[in-house]
Amino acid sequence: MSGYRSEPPFEHGRLPAVGVLLVNLGTPEAPTAPALRSFLREFLGDPRVIEEPRWKWWLILNLFILPFRPRQSAALYEKVWQEDGSPLLNCSLRLGEELAARLARTIGSPLHVAIGMRYGNPSIPHALTELRDKGCSRILVVPMFPQYSATTVASVFDAVSAELTAWRVVPSLRTIHRYHDEPAYIEALAESIREVWERDGEPEKLLFSFHGIPLRYFEAGDPYHCECLKTARLVAETLELGAERFDVAFQSIFGKEEWIKPTTDVTIRAMASSGVKSLDVICPGFSVDCLETLEEIDQLNRGFFLENGGERFRYIPCLNDRPAHLRMLAELIRKNLGGWAIDAGEWSLESARAEAEASRRRREELAAAGSPADAGYGAGS
Repeated sequence: MSGYRSEPPFEHGRLPAVGVLLVNLGTPEAPTAPALRSFLREFLGDPRVIEEPRWKWWLILNLFILPFRPRQSAALYEKVWQEDGSPLLNCSLRLGEELAARLARTIGSPLHVAIGMRYGNPSIPHALTELRDKGCSRILVVPMFPQYSATTVASVFDAVSAELTAWRVVPSLRTIHRYHDEPAYIEALAESIREVWERDGEPEKLLFSFHGIPLRYFEAGDPYHCECLKTARLVAETLELGAERFDVAFQSIFGKEEWIKPTTDVTIRAMASSGVKSLDVICPGFSVDCLETLEEIDQLNRGFFLENGGERFRYIPCLNDRPAHLRMLAELIRKNLGGWAIDAGEWSLESARAEAEASRRRREELAAAGSPADAGYGAGS
Protein backbone atom coordinates (compact mmCIF):
# COMPACT_ATOMS: atom_id res chain seq x y z
CA MET A 1 0.00 0.00 0.00
CA SER A 2 1.38 3.42 -1.01
CA GLY A 3 2.13 5.91 1.74
CA TYR A 4 1.21 8.85 -0.48
CA ARG A 5 -2.08 10.66 0.05
CA SER A 6 -4.76 10.42 -2.56
CA GLU A 7 -5.27 13.56 -4.59
CA PRO A 8 -8.08 14.74 -6.86
CA PRO A 9 -7.78 13.35 -10.42
CA PHE A 10 -5.74 15.47 -12.77
CA GLU A 11 -8.09 18.04 -14.30
CA HIS A 12 -7.47 18.91 -17.93
CA GLY A 13 -8.21 22.54 -18.65
CA ARG A 14 -7.70 23.86 -15.15
CA LEU A 15 -5.99 27.26 -15.04
CA PRO A 16 -2.55 26.89 -13.44
CA ALA A 17 -1.97 29.12 -10.42
CA VAL A 18 0.89 30.33 -8.26
CA GLY A 19 0.71 30.13 -4.47
CA VAL A 20 2.41 32.29 -1.87
CA LEU A 21 2.78 30.68 1.55
CA LEU A 22 3.36 33.25 4.31
CA VAL A 23 4.63 31.58 7.48
CA ASN A 24 4.83 33.03 10.96
CA LEU A 25 5.95 31.38 14.19
CA GLY A 26 2.55 30.51 15.60
CA THR A 27 0.35 30.95 18.60
CA PRO A 28 -1.63 28.90 21.11
CA GLU A 29 -5.34 28.44 20.49
CA ALA A 30 -6.22 30.26 23.71
CA PRO A 31 -4.52 31.84 26.74
CA THR A 32 -5.05 28.71 28.83
CA ALA A 33 -2.73 26.14 30.36
CA PRO A 34 -3.99 23.24 28.19
CA ALA A 35 -3.59 25.29 25.01
CA LEU A 36 -0.12 26.42 26.05
CA ARG A 37 0.89 22.85 26.90
CA SER A 38 0.01 21.72 23.38
CA PHE A 39 1.72 24.72 21.78
CA LEU A 40 4.89 24.45 23.86
CA ARG A 41 5.14 20.71 23.28
CA GLU A 42 5.25 21.33 19.52
CA PHE A 43 7.45 24.44 19.71
CA LEU A 44 10.00 23.20 22.23
CA GLY A 45 9.94 19.72 20.71
CA ASP A 46 11.38 21.07 17.45
CA PRO A 47 15.04 19.96 17.17
CA ARG A 48 15.81 23.17 15.26
CA VAL A 49 14.78 25.18 18.33
CA ILE A 50 16.43 23.03 20.98
CA GLU A 51 19.60 21.32 19.77
CA GLU A 52 19.97 18.67 22.43
CA PRO A 53 20.06 14.86 22.28
CA ARG A 54 16.44 13.88 21.81
CA TRP A 55 16.28 11.48 24.79
CA LYS A 56 17.78 14.06 27.13
CA TRP A 57 15.53 16.89 25.99
CA TRP A 58 12.43 14.66 26.10
CA LEU A 59 13.03 14.10 29.82
CA ILE A 60 13.61 17.80 30.51
CA LEU A 61 10.61 18.90 28.46
CA ASN A 62 8.12 16.39 29.83
CA LEU A 63 9.29 16.23 33.44
CA PHE A 64 10.38 19.79 34.20
CA ILE A 65 8.89 22.21 31.64
CA LEU A 66 5.46 21.07 30.48
CA PRO A 67 4.12 20.35 34.00
CA PHE A 68 4.80 23.94 35.12
CA ARG A 69 5.49 26.45 32.33
CA PRO A 70 2.12 26.32 30.52
CA ARG A 71 0.29 27.93 33.44
CA GLN A 72 2.91 30.69 33.69
CA SER A 73 2.85 31.33 29.95
CA ALA A 74 -0.95 31.36 29.86
CA ALA A 75 -0.98 34.19 32.39
CA LEU A 76 1.32 36.22 30.12
CA TYR A 77 -0.76 35.55 27.01
CA GLU A 78 -3.86 36.63 28.91
CA LYS A 79 -2.32 40.12 29.18
CA VAL A 80 -2.13 40.61 25.41
CA TRP A 81 -5.02 38.45 24.16
CA GLN A 82 -7.58 40.30 22.07
CA GLU A 83 -11.36 39.89 22.04
CA ASP A 84 -11.15 38.04 18.73
CA GLY A 85 -8.11 35.96 19.62
CA SER A 86 -4.35 35.94 19.21
CA PRO A 87 -2.81 39.27 18.16
CA LEU A 88 -0.16 37.48 16.11
CA LEU A 89 -2.68 35.37 14.22
CA ASN A 90 -5.16 38.19 13.71
CA CYS A 91 -2.55 40.50 12.24
CA SER A 92 -1.00 37.72 10.12
CA LEU A 93 -4.42 36.94 8.60
CA ARG A 94 -5.07 40.61 7.85
CA LEU A 95 -1.65 40.91 6.31
CA GLY A 96 -2.31 37.91 4.08
CA GLU A 97 -5.66 39.25 2.89
CA GLU A 98 -4.32 42.73 2.17
CA LEU A 99 -1.24 41.36 0.47
CA ALA A 100 -3.34 39.13 -1.79
CA ALA A 101 -5.42 42.15 -2.80
CA ARG A 102 -2.32 44.25 -3.48
CA LEU A 103 -0.68 41.54 -5.58
CA ALA A 104 -3.90 41.03 -7.55
CA ARG A 105 -3.70 44.63 -8.73
CA THR A 106 -0.36 44.07 -10.46
CA ILE A 107 -0.29 40.34 -11.27
CA GLY A 108 -2.78 39.14 -13.85
CA SER A 109 -2.27 35.37 -13.76
CA PRO A 110 -3.98 33.38 -10.97
CA LEU A 111 -2.24 33.84 -7.61
CA HIS A 112 -3.33 32.81 -4.11
CA VAL A 113 -1.94 33.66 -0.68
CA ALA A 114 -2.22 31.34 2.32
CA ILE A 115 -1.14 31.81 5.94
CA GLY A 116 0.58 29.00 7.82
CA MET A 117 1.92 28.84 11.36
CA ARG A 118 5.04 26.85 12.09
CA TYR A 119 3.48 25.80 15.39
CA GLY A 120 -0.25 25.70 16.02
CA ASN A 121 -3.00 26.56 13.55
CA PRO A 122 -3.53 27.20 10.73
CA SER A 123 -0.69 24.75 10.21
CA ILE A 124 1.77 24.62 7.34
CA PRO A 125 0.20 21.36 6.04
CA HIS A 126 -3.22 23.04 6.12
CA ALA A 127 -1.95 26.08 4.20
CA LEU A 128 -0.14 23.98 1.60
CA THR A 129 -3.25 21.86 1.05
CA GLU A 130 -5.31 25.02 0.65
CA LEU A 131 -2.96 26.24 -2.10
CA ARG A 132 -2.94 22.81 -3.79
CA ASP A 133 -6.74 22.69 -3.82
CA LYS A 134 -6.77 26.08 -5.55
CA GLY A 135 -4.63 24.68 -8.35
CA CYS A 136 -1.25 26.08 -7.27
CA SER A 137 1.45 24.02 -8.96
CA ARG A 138 4.13 26.56 -8.05
CA ILE A 139 4.56 27.78 -4.48
CA LEU A 140 6.76 30.52 -3.05
CA VAL A 141 7.49 30.01 0.67
CA VAL A 142 7.95 33.27 2.58
CA PRO A 143 9.01 32.84 6.22
CA MET A 144 8.17 36.13 7.94
CA PHE A 145 11.51 36.28 9.73
CA PRO A 146 13.68 39.05 8.25
CA GLN A 147 16.94 37.68 9.67
CA TYR A 148 17.86 34.07 8.89
CA SER A 149 18.24 31.58 11.72
CA ALA A 150 18.11 27.81 11.69
CA THR A 151 15.69 28.10 14.62
CA THR A 152 13.11 29.87 12.46
CA VAL A 153 13.64 29.89 8.68
CA ALA A 154 15.23 26.44 8.47
CA SER A 155 12.50 25.04 10.71
CA VAL A 156 9.87 26.35 8.28
CA PHE A 157 11.60 24.58 5.41
CA ASP A 158 11.74 21.39 7.48
CA ALA A 159 7.97 21.53 7.99
CA VAL A 160 7.26 22.26 4.31
CA SER A 161 9.51 19.40 3.21
CA ALA A 162 7.98 17.00 5.72
CA GLU A 163 4.49 17.74 4.43
CA LEU A 164 5.44 17.36 0.78
CA THR A 165 7.03 13.96 1.33
CA ALA A 166 3.46 12.61 1.57
CA TRP A 167 2.26 14.28 -1.65
CA ARG A 168 2.06 12.38 -4.90
CA VAL A 169 2.30 15.53 -7.02
CA VAL A 170 4.95 17.84 -5.55
CA PRO A 171 4.73 21.51 -6.59
CA SER A 172 7.63 23.57 -7.87
CA LEU A 173 9.08 25.41 -4.88
CA ARG A 174 10.93 28.64 -4.29
CA THR A 175 11.93 29.92 -0.89
CA ILE A 176 12.95 33.27 0.59
CA HIS A 177 15.66 32.85 3.20
CA ARG A 178 16.04 36.41 4.52
CA TYR A 179 15.33 40.05 3.82
CA HIS A 180 17.23 41.72 6.65
CA ASP A 181 18.92 44.24 4.36
CA GLU A 182 16.27 44.75 1.68
CA PRO A 183 16.09 48.52 1.06
CA ALA A 184 12.28 48.56 1.25
CA TYR A 185 12.37 46.72 4.60
CA ILE A 186 14.94 49.14 6.02
CA GLU A 187 12.95 52.14 4.80
CA ALA A 188 9.71 50.71 6.25
CA LEU A 189 11.35 50.42 9.67
CA ALA A 190 12.84 53.90 9.42
CA GLU A 191 9.47 55.33 8.36
CA SER A 192 7.72 53.81 11.38
CA ILE A 193 10.31 55.41 13.68
CA ARG A 194 10.16 58.80 11.95
CA GLU A 195 6.38 58.93 12.36
CA VAL A 196 6.70 58.58 16.14
CA TRP A 197 9.53 61.08 16.38
CA GLU A 198 7.83 63.70 14.20
CA ARG A 199 4.69 63.42 16.29
CA ASP A 200 6.12 63.14 19.83
CA GLY A 201 9.80 64.09 19.63
CA GLU A 202 13.02 62.07 19.60
CA PRO A 203 14.34 60.06 22.57
CA GLU A 204 17.82 60.13 23.99
CA LYS A 205 18.33 56.50 22.93
CA LEU A 206 16.88 54.04 20.44
CA LEU A 207 17.20 50.34 21.27
CA PHE A 208 16.88 47.61 18.65
CA SER A 209 15.74 44.48 20.47
CA PHE A 210 15.92 41.15 18.62
CA HIS A 211 14.97 37.67 19.78
CA GLY A 212 18.04 35.87 21.11
CA ILE A 213 19.56 32.51 20.24
CA PRO A 214 21.99 30.36 22.24
CA LEU A 215 25.61 31.42 21.81
CA ARG A 216 26.62 27.95 20.63
CA TYR A 217 24.25 28.23 17.65
CA PHE A 218 26.07 31.38 16.59
CA GLU A 219 29.44 29.72 17.13
CA ALA A 220 28.26 26.79 14.97
CA GLY A 221 27.72 29.17 12.05
CA ASP A 222 24.20 30.59 12.40
CA PRO A 223 24.35 34.06 10.73
CA TYR A 224 21.44 35.48 12.73
CA HIS A 225 23.47 37.69 15.09
CA CYS A 226 25.35 39.33 12.22
CA GLU A 227 22.17 39.95 10.24
CA CYS A 228 20.50 41.58 13.25
CA LEU A 229 23.44 43.95 13.64
CA LYS A 230 23.32 44.81 9.94
CA THR A 231 19.61 45.59 10.09
CA ALA A 232 20.14 47.92 13.04
CA ARG A 233 23.11 49.63 11.39
CA LEU A 234 21.24 50.22 8.13
CA VAL A 235 18.19 51.67 9.90
CA ALA A 236 20.41 53.91 12.04
CA GLU A 237 22.23 55.13 8.92
CA THR A 238 18.91 55.86 7.21
CA LEU A 239 17.86 57.91 10.25
CA GLU A 240 21.33 59.53 10.37
CA LEU A 241 21.88 58.43 13.96
CA GLY A 242 25.33 58.49 15.49
CA ALA A 243 26.63 55.40 17.26
CA GLU A 244 25.95 57.02 20.64
CA ARG A 245 22.22 57.29 19.90
CA PHE A 246 21.36 53.61 19.46
CA ASP A 247 22.13 50.15 20.86
CA VAL A 248 21.32 46.54 19.97
CA ALA A 249 20.25 43.87 22.45
CA PHE A 250 18.65 40.41 22.50
CA GLN A 251 15.54 39.32 24.38
CA SER A 252 13.45 36.26 25.25
CA ILE A 253 16.23 34.24 26.88
CA PHE A 254 15.23 30.67 27.73
CA GLY A 255 17.02 28.04 29.81
CA LYS A 256 20.34 28.14 31.63
CA GLU A 257 22.91 28.06 28.84
CA GLU A 258 24.65 31.20 27.55
CA TRP A 259 22.85 33.19 24.84
CA ILE A 260 24.13 35.97 22.59
CA LYS A 261 24.55 39.26 24.41
CA PRO A 262 23.87 41.92 25.53
CA THR A 263 20.44 41.00 26.81
CA THR A 264 17.58 43.47 26.51
CA ASP A 265 16.55 43.52 30.17
CA VAL A 266 20.09 44.12 31.43
CA THR A 267 20.66 46.81 28.79
CA ILE A 268 17.46 48.68 29.64
CA ARG A 269 18.15 48.61 33.36
CA ALA A 270 21.69 49.85 32.77
CA MET A 271 20.51 52.70 30.53
CA ALA A 272 18.02 53.92 33.12
CA SER A 273 20.53 53.62 35.97
CA SER A 274 23.14 55.57 34.00
CA GLY A 275 20.83 58.55 33.54
CA VAL A 276 19.00 57.92 30.27
CA LYS A 277 15.56 59.47 30.77
CA SER A 278 13.85 58.72 27.47
CA LEU A 279 14.08 55.48 25.49
CA ASP A 280 12.39 54.10 22.40
CA VAL A 281 12.49 50.35 21.68
CA ILE A 282 11.78 48.70 18.34
CA CYS A 283 11.83 44.96 17.56
CA PRO A 284 12.79 44.54 13.87
CA GLY A 285 13.10 40.74 14.06
CA PHE A 286 9.33 40.36 14.52
CA SER A 287 7.14 41.03 11.49
CA VAL A 288 3.98 41.44 13.58
CA ASP A 289 3.38 42.12 17.24
CA CYS A 290 3.14 39.15 19.58
CA LEU A 291 3.73 38.12 23.18
CA GLU A 292 7.44 38.93 22.98
CA THR A 293 6.79 42.52 21.94
CA LEU A 294 3.49 43.40 23.60
CA GLU A 295 4.16 41.81 26.99
CA GLU A 296 7.92 41.32 27.28
CA ILE A 297 8.93 44.70 25.85
CA ASP A 298 5.98 47.06 26.23
CA GLN A 299 5.02 45.84 29.70
CA LEU A 300 7.84 43.99 31.48
CA ASN A 301 10.81 45.96 30.17
CA ARG A 302 8.90 49.22 30.38
CA GLY A 303 8.70 48.51 34.10
CA PHE A 304 12.45 47.83 34.31
CA PHE A 305 13.19 51.21 32.72
CA LEU A 306 10.84 53.24 34.89
CA GLU A 307 11.82 51.43 38.09
CA ASN A 308 15.49 52.26 37.56
CA GLY A 309 15.18 55.99 36.96
CA GLY A 310 13.90 56.29 33.40
CA GLU A 311 11.04 58.69 32.72
CA ARG A 312 9.70 58.11 29.19
CA PHE A 313 9.56 54.69 27.57
CA ARG A 314 8.02 54.15 24.14
CA TYR A 315 7.59 50.88 22.32
CA ILE A 316 7.46 51.37 18.54
CA PRO A 317 5.16 48.66 17.15
CA CYS A 318 6.17 46.08 14.56
CA LEU A 319 5.46 46.79 10.92
CA ASN A 320 2.27 44.71 11.20
CA ASP A 321 -0.10 45.59 8.33
CA ARG A 322 1.29 49.07 7.73
CA PRO A 323 1.20 50.15 4.07
CA ALA A 324 5.00 50.28 3.94
CA HIS A 325 5.18 46.67 5.15
CA LEU A 326 2.69 45.58 2.52
CA ARG A 327 4.62 47.41 -0.19
CA MET A 328 7.86 45.81 0.92
CA LEU A 329 6.44 42.28 1.02
CA ALA A 330 4.70 42.72 -2.33
CA GLU A 331 7.94 43.94 -3.90
CA LEU A 332 9.90 41.07 -2.36
CA ILE A 333 7.36 38.50 -3.55
CA ARG A 334 7.15 39.91 -7.07
CA LYS A 335 10.92 39.83 -7.35
CA ASN A 336 10.99 36.17 -6.34
CA LEU A 337 8.13 35.21 -8.66
CA GLY A 338 10.10 36.13 -11.77
CA GLY A 339 8.99 33.85 -14.62
CA TRP A 340 6.15 32.36 -12.58
CA ALA A 341 3.60 35.16 -12.48
CA ILE A 342 2.54 37.39 -15.37
CA ASP A 343 1.84 41.10 -14.95
CA ALA A 344 -1.76 42.23 -15.24
CA GLY A 345 -1.11 44.14 -18.47
CA GLU A 346 0.47 41.13 -20.14
CA TRP A 347 -1.93 38.35 -19.13
CA SER A 348 -5.32 37.67 -20.66
CA LEU A 349 -7.93 35.65 -18.79
CA GLU A 350 -9.74 34.97 -22.06
CA SER A 351 -6.61 33.57 -23.72
CA ALA A 352 -5.78 31.46 -20.68
CA ARG A 353 -9.32 30.06 -20.57
CA ALA A 354 -9.22 29.35 -24.29
CA GLU A 355 -5.95 27.44 -23.93
CA ALA A 356 -7.34 25.49 -20.98
CA GLU A 357 -10.54 24.69 -22.87
CA ALA A 358 -8.51 23.46 -25.85
CA SER A 359 -6.61 21.14 -23.53
CA ARG A 360 -9.89 19.76 -22.14
CA ARG A 361 -11.29 19.20 -25.63
CA ARG A 362 -8.19 17.36 -26.80
CA ARG A 363 -8.57 15.01 -23.86
CA GLU A 364 -12.22 14.36 -24.72
CA GLU A 365 -11.39 13.79 -28.39
CA LEU A 366 -8.72 11.25 -27.49
CA ALA A 367 -11.13 9.50 -25.15
CA ALA A 368 -13.84 9.38 -27.83
CA ALA A 369 -11.32 7.89 -30.27
CA GLY A 370 -10.67 5.04 -27.85
CA SER A 371 -7.28 6.22 -26.64
CA PRO A 372 -5.99 5.07 -23.23
CA ALA A 373 -7.43 8.32 -21.86
CA ASP A 374 -10.86 6.69 -21.99
CA ALA A 375 -9.65 4.16 -19.46
CA GLY A 376 -8.59 6.88 -17.11
CA TYR A 377 -4.92 7.01 -18.08
CA GLY A 378 -3.12 10.22 -18.86
CA ALA A 379 -3.50 11.23 -22.48
CA GLY A 380 -1.50 14.38 -22.46
CA SER A 381 -2.88 17.80 -23.14
